[in-house]
Order: sequence, then C-alpha cells, then structure tokens
Amino acid sequence: MPDTPIYLDTTRPVPERVRDLVGQMTFEEKISQMQNRTPGIPQLGIPAYNYWNEALHGVARNGRATVFPQAICMAATWDPDLIKRVASAIGDEARAKYHEALRRNGATQFYQGLNFWSPNVNIYRDPRWGRGQETWGEDPYLTGELGSAFVRGLQGDDPRYLKAAACAKHYAVHSGPEKLRHGFDAHASLRDMHETYLPAFHALVQAGVESVMGAYNRTNGEPCCAHPYLMEKMLRDEWGFQGHYVSDCGAVSDIYTGHHKGADPASAAALALTRGCDLECGNTYQHLGEALERGLVTGEDIDRGLARVLTTRFKLGMFDPSEQVPYASTPLSVVGSDEHRALTYEAAAKSIVLLKNRNNILPISPDTRTIRVLGPTATDVGVLLGSYHGLNGTLTTLLEGIVARMPEGVGLEYRMGVQLLQPNTATQEWLFIPRSQPDIVIACMGLTPMLEGEEGDAIASTEEGDRADIALPAVQAEFVRKLGRAGARVVLVLTGGGPIELGDLEDLVEAVLFVGYPGEAGGLALADILFGHVTPSGKLPLTFPRSLADLPPFEDYSMAGRTYRYMTREPLYPFGFGLSYTHFAYSDLRTQHDRVVAGERLAFSVALENVGPVDAEEVMQVYLSVLDAEDAPISSLVAFRRVALRAGERQTLTFEIPAERLTLVDEHGVSQPALGRVRLTVGGCSPGARGTHLGAATPAGVDFSVE
Repeated sequence: MPDTPIYLDTTRPVPERVRDLVGQMTFEEKISQMQNRTPGIPQLGIPAYNYWNEALHGVARNGRATVFPQAICMAATWDPDLIKRVASAIGDEARAKYHEALRRNGATQFYQGLNFWSPNVNIYRDPRWGRGQETWGEDPYLTGELGSAFVRGLQGDDPRYLKAAACAKHYAVHSGPEKLRHGFDAHASLRDMHETYLPAFHALVQAGVESVMGAYNRTNGEPCCAHPYLMEKMLRDEWGFQGHYVSDCGAVSDIYTGHHKGADPASAAALALTRGCDLECGNTYQHLGEALERGLVTGEDIDRGLARVLTTRFKLGMFDPSEQVPYASTPLSVVGSDEHRALTYEAAAKSIVLLKNRNNILPISPDTRTIRVLGPTATDVGVLLGSYHGLNGTLTTLLEGIVARMPEGVGLEYRMGVQLLQPNTATQEWLFIPRSQPDIVIACMGLTPMLEGEEGDAIASTEEGDRADIALPAVQAEFVRKLGRAGARVVLVLTGGGPIELGDLEDLVEAVLFVGYPGEAGGLALADILFGHVTPSGKLPLTFPRSLADLPPFEDYSMAGRTYRYMTREPLYPFGFGLSYTHFAYSDLRTQHDRVVAGERLAFSVALENVGPVDAEEVMQVYLSVLDAEDAPISSLVAFRRVALRAGERQTLTFEIPAERLTLVDEHGVSQPALGRVRLTVGGCSPGARGTHLGAATPAGVDFSVE
C-alpha cells in the first residue's frame, strides 16, 4: 500500500501540506487553479471547483435558502450579536447545500461552493450608488463592527476548520459610479483613506477574514487589483493579512483595457500577481505562461499566490475525510428551517426604521375600522429580495403580511393605484375624493431592484444601476401628494436600498416607515409594527439628505460635505435616527476624569430610562467631537449598544472607549492623539438639533480634555 501523500496527511500542518501539493503540480495545473473556475486534477484527487459564490444576506443564486434582510437593512439593527447569528445560519445553509451537491453530483457547480464573496464593507458615501444597499452604511466604525460580526458568524468558531470563507470587498475606495467603474480613478487623500475608507477593512482583517477582493477601479492612479500601497504596504505589511486576495470579476483585464496599465493580458496578469492578487475572477491569468516566458513573473510568484489560495481550501476541509470536518455533517434540514425563519423575522423586525409618527398614528388604533393598502411595492416580491439574493417558498410580501396580521372586524382593501415609474393610463379619481377616504391609507412606495443595483442588474435604471437622483419616482410622489391633499391619513412605507428624498411629502403624510429590502419575512415584520405587536427599534445607518443639491458631485471621493461626519447641511433624517412607540431619557453622564492622558482609555457611565408606556429596545450611540481641531469630523461614532428596557425601567450602563478611538488622522494618514477639548455625546441619534426636533431623545453630553 503506497504511503499517504503529505498533502493528504491530516496530522501535518496546513502550510506543509500546501507546499507538498503545489510541488506535485505542473505549471499548467498551477495556473489552472488560480482562476475562479478551476478544473479538476484527477491524478491528485482535486475536484473541479468554482470560487465564485455569494452570500450577502443569505446563500445567493443557488436555489432555496433563507432570505435575510439586505445588508443595509441588517445594518439598521445596530446589533452585532444578531448579525453574527444570521451569518452563522447562512454558513450552516451553505455547508448543507455544498455537501448535498457533492453527494448528488460528485462535484459542485457555479454558486455551490464555500468561498463567499461577502461582506461588502465599502462606505456608502453617496446615496446615488446603486450598490449602497449591499453595504453596512456610511460610518466606518459601525461598518467594521457589523462586518466583523458577519465574518465571525460565517466562518465559525472551530479551531481547525472554517465553516465557510468570508471575503472583505471591494478593496478599497470603491462606491460608484457603476458605469465608470472599469476605468475610473477614485482620488482620496491619505486622511480620507485612513479616516473613512480603510478602517472597516482593517477591522475585518483583525476579525480573521479569509480573503479580500480588489475593486474594479483605480485608487489614486493605481488599479485596486495591482495596488502596491493598498495590497503590499497596508494589507500585508502593516495589517498582517494572511489570507488570499481575489480580483473582482474581470478586474484584471480592466488593468489593460480600462486603466491602460500594461499593454496586453500577460502584462496585466503579471502586474496583478506580483503585487499580490492571488486568485483571479476571470480568464486573464491563463496568460501567466506567456508572462513567465517574458520574464514578467517568476515561478516563485506563482507558487506564492497558489499556496495562499489552496490554504483556504485546506482550511475548509476539502482535502480531509468528511468525518474529520465537523461542518460536513450539517443536515439539509437547516435550509429554510423554522429556526432560520424566526431569525430572519427577528432581523426584519429590528431593521425597520420609524422616521415619522405624527399624533401617534402608529401603532394602528384598535378603533380603526377601515384600511386601504396602495402602491406598487405592496405586492412586489423583488422588494423583499434586494440584490444578491436566494429564493424561498415562504416569501411574504408587504400586503400578505398585513392581511395575515389584520384584526377581524376591520375592513381592508387593496389597489395598486399607481405604477412604479409610468403614469397611469386609467383614471382613479375616486381614490382622491375626500369622502371616500378610509381611516388609514398604507401607501407602499419607493424603489425596487429594477431601479438600483449593480451594473447591468437594475434593468430600469438609466445609470447602469445607480440613481440619477434620489427623489421618490415622480409618479409615486404625485400620487401620494394627491392622497394627502384629499385628506387621507397616509402611512408612507418606503422600500429601497438607500435614502429617498421626500420634499413636500414629508409634511403631507402622517407617518413614514423605512423598510428597505427586508427579506422573506418583511411583510410580517412590517405588519407587526403597524399593528403594535412589535415596537420599532431600527436606526438609520446612513443620512437621508433633503436634496441631491446638498451633495458633492458623485465622482468626487473627498469626504468633505458627505455623511453625518462631514456634512454641514441639515439632513431630512440624520444618521442613527429612528423613533419608537415609547420614549427614552438619557441622564447622569459621568466620566471618571475631566482630563484624559493621551494614549489612555476613556471610561464613563450614563443612565437610560424608558419613560414611555411600552417595553422597547433602544440603540445607545456614543459620539466624540474634537473641538480644537479644524479638520476633525463634526462627530464620530465610537461605541453603541442595543439595550432592552421595560416600561419605566432605568439602567446605568458603563462604557470604555479604547485609546485608538481617541485619535485623529493627519494629512499623512497617520493617527495622532486628539489633543485638546473633546465633547462626549450619548443619545439615540447622531448629535445635532435635527434629531431632537424630529423626536429623538435629548442626548446627554459632557466635555473633557485630552492632554
């Protein structure tokens, strides 16, 4: 009986096994394993495999799976523990589906693997970006915390094996425009790079993310898949990243076709590989043989990149007996299980943001006798799904959820009333006759994945997935306007992946709920909030500007004037904002000292009381404002915590802010202590008069100095 090859000997360390396998491969076999679609190598027992798999908010593009709320909606929960549980469930379903595909077919196909190109931790700097829905919002700290929780949940906690391999994308400084991404150069100062665009990626590296995906565009002149500063200096040298680097799909060919760095495929492939891109999504790496012949790469370059890629497959247990891999026994029954359906409902319920509630029209009163549901998104399955989604037989539309939770004895009717974009051809004037108005109109309006998304996916977008403006589509806005003028008491339910400009509608309607793309249980979650079975607790992970005129040009990557941290214009709804059916009071904010020595942590306590009538959860948000620095952000989120309080309950909570959060980034991209006066603010919204004016609790604040 022949000896077991070292690469199949599970008692050996993974690096030793990888070296042995690479050493047994021919050059042609090596480069065949460095593109996303890899052929099998039967003599070595390597099956065919495709690295391209998606799991943005559930196993995507692979049939049946639990559909969780879109990433931007999960960000509105501000709940890292929930996000970790969601990602763990996604990993379980991925494992079950992967092993079932192996059992049925002896191999896996496209979207059936365990390398998942999620999460997307780009900063949602501009609401026009169609892919902003895939992100965790506009704040680097919140994005890093929630993205890290996703990574830990997806990859699991086994000391030896990964449940699945997560990927931090798109590295870095990438957020549109979609139609320019294959040749665009995003210019960002070193301050903006290190203050805004890079921290979330750093956080995910610290969380152990297995791979990083390079973006399509250039950043400060260099393609992101061949960028010495980003890939070598920051990612490998300073952050110590040990995993593999993968290109976005087609991004290596963009190096010579769109960015004109290199004359041909071989030179583009060589540039990407030598600067640290280990795996290509595409087919340009098939020219690495030519690159070797021309002296553009060495055999060591190829072996280094391949070893990093294969290490991930070893950590996934793909070369080990299934009985040794704990995740290999995950049963197919977990896919769409009752437990996962309950989890996606919890995520949807916590993600819905109540933005307005005039005269406490919500929750709907038991005295209500007639309700009319209107609007093009009420029955649209697409608004449950968002982009990069799976499918499920339990998808519940907004209308279906309302019907399911509807109290008996209440009259309910539904009319679409208005199309998504096109003006109506039929006259429905009876909808706007004042005497025909029901007690409440639930107007389901907004965006769908037809209007926003990735390049080529949003088939009704005129900007290849981006939005030309951020207003509610004109036909919908006019329809709601007519309802308001007719005296209807309108509860406006907004769907979509980002901010929507409302203009005069904000004053015409009684209530506004932002549901985003809420996943398969979105209809039930919405209905339970409408009827008061659940108290809303979602908080915006981004700013809703009043108007597109309040924003810099889309192509401008300077952070000046963008997001709550740098925007001086008053927003429609501020970052961190979200109302409840109760009221909270912040008080007794106390720091241990009124002076903090640079390099030391900040410890403080604050009291939170539920002074309203119902049990509820509040997201406590901690912000710092450096008062003596001209170029500092207006305020920066440094901590947050979701707290459940019974009606009338008061808790005193303690926080410790680490020293690295008490810093500013200088013009060279270097963090320095934030010396001088610093303001600490704790509340349920980002600092500013607008949030309090809209109904957020008055925050607690105190000044101290850093010396």
